Amino acid sequence: MSITNNILYIGKNAIDFMNEMIDSGVVDEIRKIDGILKYDYFVSPSDSNVVLLVDSFINQEALDNYHKSDVMKKVMEIRNKYDLKMEVKKYTELDNTSNDLIYIIK
Repeated sequence: MSITNNILYIGKNAIDFMNEMIDSGVVDEIRKIDGILKYDYFVSPSDSNVVLLVDSFINQEALDNYHKSDVMKKVMEIRNKYDLKMEVKKYTELDNTSNDLIYIIK
């Protein structure tokens, strides 16, 4: 079952963090890791101190492997450089037995 994280990076340098992650090639490295389905940043139109990262993984094992990877160390170094706080929400994919499926148009 896939896992999606919504991570808010919060701080006066949040956009600078995002730009360094992209410009340094770290985002491209992350997107090449097996088991990663999505890794995209979004900027809040109402608050320049907030950047949203949406990342998705094929399963918990893929997420755990990413957390143990060398590239994760780079992410942490860059994040710490900008002194950002984080809020994280973790979501899982609906399975085929969910009652919620009747409300979803595919």
